Parts: sequence; C-alpha cells; structure tokens
Amino acid sequence: MNNATMIIAAFREMTANKAISRDELQDLIKDGILAALAKRYGPNVEAEILIDEDAGTINITVLKEVVADVEDASRQISLEEAQWDDPEFQVGDIMEVPVEFAQFGRNAVMAAKQRILQRVREGERQKIRDEYETRVGEMLSGEVQQVERGKLVMMLNRAREADAIIPWKEQNPRERFRQGETIRAVLKKVEETPKGPRLIFSRADPLFVAALFKLEVPEIQQGIVEIRGVAREVGGRTKLSVSSRDESIDPVGACVGLKGSRVRAVVQELGGERIDIVPWHPDPEIYAKRALAPARVAKVISDYEARTMTAIVDEDQLSLAIGRAGQNVRLASQLIGWQIDLYGSREWLEHGAERALFGGGAEEAEYDSSDFPLRELDLAPATLAALEAAGYTTFFDVIDLEREDLLRIPAFGPAEADRLLGLIEEMTVEDDDTAASPAVAAESAEPVEAGETGVPAEAAEPVEAAQDLTSAGDGQNLPG
Repeated sequence: MNNATMIIAAFREMTANKAISRDELQDLIKDGILAALAKRYGPNVEAEILIDEDAGTINITVLKEVVADVEDASRQISLEEAQWDDPEFQVGDIMEVPVEFAQFGRNAVMAAKQRILQRVREGERQKIRDEYETRVGEMLSGEVQQVERGKLVMMLNRAREADAIIPWKEQNPRERFRQGETIRAVLKKVEETPKGPRLIFSRADPLFVAALFKLEVPEIQQGIVEIRGVAREVGGRTKLSVSSRDESIDPVGACVGLKGSRVRAVVQELGGERIDIVPWHPDPEIYAKRALAPARVAKVISDYEARTMTAIVDEDQLSLAIGRAGQNVRLASQLIGWQIDLYGSREWLEHGAERALFGGGAEEAEYDSSDFPLRELDLAPATLAALEAAGYTTFFDVIDLEREDLLRIPAFGPAEADRLLGLIEEMTVEDDDTAASPAVAAESAEPVEAGETGVPAEAAEPVEAAQDLTSAGDGQNLPG
C-alpha cells in the first residue's frame, strides 16, 4: 500500500509521548484497523492483520466462514457466493478476502484513530492505578499547575498526565502556593472518577509529617527507628512518638539530628509548625506522661477497660499540660489512643472525695477517691504481708482498727502496730483547716525524673522533646 508507511508514521507520532513500545503500537494499530473493518463489514468481523514497519506495509485479510445459510454477514458468506470466486469452496471452509487500506473511507479511518486514542487512555489510566495504589503514604513532588477555587491541581514529575489534586481541606491554612511553584505532598488515596483515577494528595494529614521525617532521618528509612504514632493539628502543633530497635540509638536524638538540623528541615517545610518528639513506651501510663510533655505529670490513674486515664499535675504545670485552647492534652490523647482527663492537684483534692479512682487492672480493686492500697504506705514488706494475710489491703480497711485489733493479727508485733497507727494519725489529723488525706500525701510527693531524652539543647526550639518522668511506683511513697 502506498499510504501504509504514512499511516504507520502518523500513528507513531500520535503515540510518541505516551511511552508505548513497538509491540504495543502494533497492537494498537491492529485494534484500530479492526474498528475500521467493523464499520465496513459489521461488528463481528474477523481478520488477519500483518504490519511490517520496515517495509512500510499493512496486509489486511478478512476471514469469512462458508455456510449454507448466512446468519451473520460480518463473518459468514453463502456457499453460492463463495463458489462464484472459487467453485471448489465447500461448507465449513474459510474464505480469505484481501482488503486494501486505501479502500477505507474517512469514517473508518476516524474510527481507527478513536479506538487507538481510547486504548492509549485506558492504558495510561491502568498504569496510574498500578503504580500509585500501593504508594499511599509516600511523599511525591510536582508542580502547581493551577489554583482552582482553593484546590491545587498538581502536575507530578514522574506522571505528568495523572490527575492529581490537593483539596482545600488537605492544605495547611498558613501556606499559599502559586502556579508554577514546586510542591511536595503525601499521597492520601486513589479515587475513582468517570474520567479515570484521581490522586488525592495532602499536606495536612499526619502522614505528611511521618513522610517528612522518613525523608530526613536515615534511621527511619533503614527501619532502625520506627514512627509509632502521629497526632497533628495542622498549622499549630504535632506530636510524634518514636521507638528504636537498637538500644544504642536514641530515637528522639536521631529525629532531632545534629544541632536540630533534621527536625529543623521538617519544621521549615511545615511553615513553622511546632513538633514534640515523644519516646514511645509500651506502658500506657508512662506513655501518657511522656505525651503530655512539656508538663510534668505527678500521677496517672488508668481504667484499662474504658481506655480512660486521669492525669494529675501540680498547679504550676496545669497550663502547660492543657496547652493553648486544650491543644496539648488533646494531642496527647490522640497520640496514645486513650481519653485523658486532666486535673490540677488542688481541683483533684476538692473533688476527689466524690470521684472513684480507676483500678490499674484486673488484679487491682477499685477504691473510693480517698482510699488507696496499703502498699503505698511506707511499711516494711513483712508488715504488708501480715496485713494482706489478715484481709486488710486498703487504707480504709485499717483506719478504724485499735491497737488491740492490730496485735491480734498473726506475726504483727507492738512495733508494727505503733508504726501503722502513727501513719494513720498523720494522715487523718487536720492541719491548717485542711485534712491531710491520703490523696494529699500522695499528690504532694515529687515525681522522680529520669532525665532528658537526649535532645540537644540547640534543638529546644521549636522542638519540645518529652522527658521520661517515670515515677518510682504506681504511687509515690508517703512520708512516714
């Protein structure tokens, strides 16, 4: 065919920017020619198409079955008509009808073109699905192509034909981008639309912060440091908890970097958003204390069934624990996945008598707000064992006992009885019009600080690394 070479060149040029291989191009041309043949012979036409790009030829042969009675003219021919061409044809034979491409009319050529373009688009859409459905949570970069009613339309560097957007709700309200600017965002989901897959990106999701740290911290990329949780209020503050698989590597220090270089790069990308890096801990109570940093928590009381915690802090730490508009305690609650009820020591004492303390687990009974386990008293282990053997486990169990009652307890001598009675008197005698209840003594004890987490002093702003404020026990030992 004289124009076959021109047709092949035209189709090749049409698909030049689509990253299509030579075999794929031939398949597309064959599919387009079949569409053109269907316009001329019928929808069920069958044909053999041979394309020789080097010679510039396209050989088309329509195949028709010889039958006695024609039911489908697009793929069948009557015996009588076939024998006009060759008297030796019999029913069941296949007749080959050569077709010149020049015989196609304009409509057939346009049908071939539309089929090829449709196949190209379908292939592009499927490639986008295959490539990006498994990349949710990854950081990708591109260029702001258009700003449309608050929505940012992105053109990705590696898939420029992909439909990618950042909706208004997925943007940081403190940021403004203009057309042509480079932008980085995290892939949040792949959404199906009538026009194909749409990639939804975000700069407001906690995944964006996690992706930034993964980009800046090699230990996270290598799997040595693991991000355990992220809680974020976009534009304001983020709390990030991390742990290390290698005891010799401080996870917080790895995220902060030398002189705060790594975390500073993340903060800069977030437009100055504050970041608290918290060392993760498997114990929810210790984890909660760290999550509430920079405030120092004196005591945490947990209800494991309801996943609720009551955190008690000194009055000078209350504003820090709450944060601006409750932000600090709210983020801490999101980070650990528990509801945190926060009380200052004064408020807890005022309302404590009317509130029940939560048990620490199945083995620990629930006590009234002013009751507490005897093991929190400064008593010798042998004394505690004797009391528990006699059925006395809480402060309220022994508060009304006389000296004679105590002496009747096996293995309980006068010295032990005097010691316990002295503690009871200290905690029930009023001083300055204030009852020195067990709760007062417990809350007045200073928490034991284990020290800083290894965050360099240079990184103090804007990063607030949590301190490990683990206490000596479930409650502080009361003064004897």
